Amino acid sequence: MTSRMSARPLRFGLYVAIAALSLSGCNKPAEEVKAKPERPVSIVKAHFASAVAPRSLVGVVKARVESNLGFRVTGKIAQRLVDRGAKVKAGQPLAILDQTDWKLQLQQSQAALAAARSSRDQTVAERDRITQLRLKGWSTSSDLDKANAAADQASGGFVQAERAVTLQQNTLSYATLLADADGIVTATLAEPGQVVASGQAVIALAHAGTPEADVSVPEAMLDRVRGGTASVVLWSRPDKVYPAVLRELTPSADAATRTYPARFSIEKTGKEIDLGMTATVTISDASAAVARLPLGAILDDGQGASVFVVDPQTKALARRQVTVQGYDSQAAIVASGISEGDDVVALGVQKLHAGDVVRLVSQAGF
Repeated sequence: MTSRMSARPLRFGLYVAIAALSLSGCNKPAEEVKAKPERPVSIVKAHFASAVAPRSLVGVVKARVESNLGFRVTGKIAQRLVDRGAKVKAGQPLAILDQTDWKLQLQQSQAALAAARSSRDQTVAERDRITQLRLKGWSTSSDLDKANAAADQASGGFVQAERAVTLQQNTLSYATLLADADGIVTATLAEPGQVVASGQAVIALAHAGTPEADVSVPEAMLDRVRGGTASVVLWSRPDKVYPAVLRELTPSADAATRTYPARFSIEKTGKEIDLGMTATVTISDASAAVARLPLGAILDDGQGASVFVVDPQTKALARRQVTVQGYDSQAAIVASGISEGDDVVALGVQKLHAGDVVRLVSQAGF
């Protein structure tokens, strides 16, 4: 009986000890109970662009006006004064023909002019003399008529000789090929000593002014080229984007390539653009801007499409409702709900909750 009475206090003390241990566990700090490890996540930067992907065309930088210059007379080239790549001014001599024969013809015309002038002066003086004699009755009307006819003929011969001198002077000036505008020599098509015909191309000159990108447009892109916004990037300077304007679109396709030649004027250019450079013309539509996100970034649990955005300061997640315009094989097209540059969780959004603190481990290339 005594042993049973002594066992009861022992059991009671054991129960009290167990209860005390349980209560001590319940009094741990709330922070230790609620603390969760940071979840590693992969993100993608939100970037808004045209809903329709821009199309690019590769072309060559050319001058708006490119002319082949030639002499207006036939002759032998005596001098070529410029080389390919030379920058010239309007009126600057480019090449000269042998002028020996034209100088002799000019001298001959000048001598004929001097003779015609002398003959005219003599006949006019004779007419004036006979006119005075006729007034005094010392000459006949027949003599006066003859004098008038001779004077008129001599005057006409003088005018003809004057025109001949002018023509020879012009011909001599044609022996010097002049630049018709400021520009750059792009080709030399004849050499000194070569005999060239009238109108044969001797110098190719690209006129100074706004450069243009010469491209070939496929038939499927004609409407986009006419109504889109164009920009140009040079292969030599990929970091610089130049605005461009469609200036010319050929109405008929090239017989060989079945494409349509087009010219885009490149605006806001400087000396860094040289003729012949390779350029990429990008055509963008004027449609509303959208963001393309990975398919795994979209969470739809019956409350509408949403994404998780990482706060750049606290690294906490915020759930945002988004408007999805559509889907393709690789991306969801988001029209609104996020801002440019937001860090959007790219994968594993089904395991996350708003307020979770995350750790950025990678940025998805998208």
